[in-house]
Amino acid sequence: MNVDYLQYFALFMFSLLVCGALTPFMRKVALKFSIVDLPNQNHKTHREPIPYLGGLAIIGSVWIVTLLGTLAARIDTETIWAVLGILLPATFSGLIGLWDDIKNLDPLPRFIAQTIGAIFTALLIVSTNTVGSPTGNQNLDIALTILWIVGITNAINFFDNLDGGASGTVAISSFGLFLLSATSNQFYLASLSIVLMGSSSGFLFWNRNPARIYMGDAGALFMGMLLSSLLVRFEPNPINSFASFAIPVLLMAVPIMDTSVAVTSRISRGKSPFEGGQDHLSHRLIRRGYSRRIVAFGLWGLTTLFTLLALLLSNVPFRYEGLITLLSLTFWIICFTWFYFQGHEK
Repeated sequence: MNVDYLQYFALFMFSLLVCGALTPFMRKVALKFSIVDLPNQNHKTHREPIPYLGGLAIIGSVWIVTLLGTLAARIDTETIWAVLGILLPATFSGLIGLWDDIKNLDPLPRFIAQTIGAIFTALLIVSTNTVGSPTGNQNLDIALTILWIVGITNAINFFDNLDGGASGTVAISSFGLFLLSATSNQFYLASLSIVLMGSSSGFLFWNRNPARIYMGDAGALFMGMLLSSLLVRFEPNPINSFASFAIPVLLMAVPIMDTSVAVTSRISRGKSPFEGGQDHLSHRLIRRGYSRRIVAFGLWGLTTLFTLLALLLSNVPFRYEGLITLLSLTFWIICFTWFYFQGHEK
């Protein structure tokens, strides 16, 4: 299989247009059936009901473009099964999220669904020997893969607390993964990454401040499961094992930071880490007086910076890999500390 950059661009544009067209349709459906996010909880920051179901537009566009692209490229059966092995668990998780959007489920059913999807994906990836950075121990690979997928899926879900925040961040991280995959000839990972980027960008047009529709748990859980699964399968370039593991973490550095700050803050205040609150990065910056639009651009900029560090780490000579990894970790800790002490929730 070989894909040129013109074909990648076509995948991106087609995904963007399909999701951009599906989103207003799903908005009308959500309004018709009153599937909206009501500002009736203390961790909500919007003042008017906002329609959900944006996640269905994202899921639909990824499936439509992937299926049509598969047919057009006449991809071999093995690759088709590999793609389905990534999309099906993500879709299962997204449908559970949709159920939550409609019925407002307790956290436990969502966590069980994510864990089931993560276990399936981990067993598939490890059994087919397609772990991008294996540890050499099969049981440890399975455990780390499950932990990574569940953790990142929840991180994206928690990060979806600002107009355009999660969708823009996923688009940037997906673009970073696309560049890494395309330049290392991992074509189907690059193709799925650029499709996810296009779908996220198409949705962002409707989700940017002021948001006219939300992705809901359906979109956040789908994108989180999909992106985390792609990152697990990505085979990094660095020789140093710590650098290899650092690249996926850098691409997800901001959602991980957001979740870490919120959970640490809640535990320090004697609250459950699963309890909603206004203690995420966006909330802290807004309490400091920044507008929602500026906050969104700031978080996208920070995501871009960590993505550039991942790209740098993938291309530097071996002797510099440890240094770049250490500097990236230090920068993440500095950012975490700064955010933690900004705009505490009262």
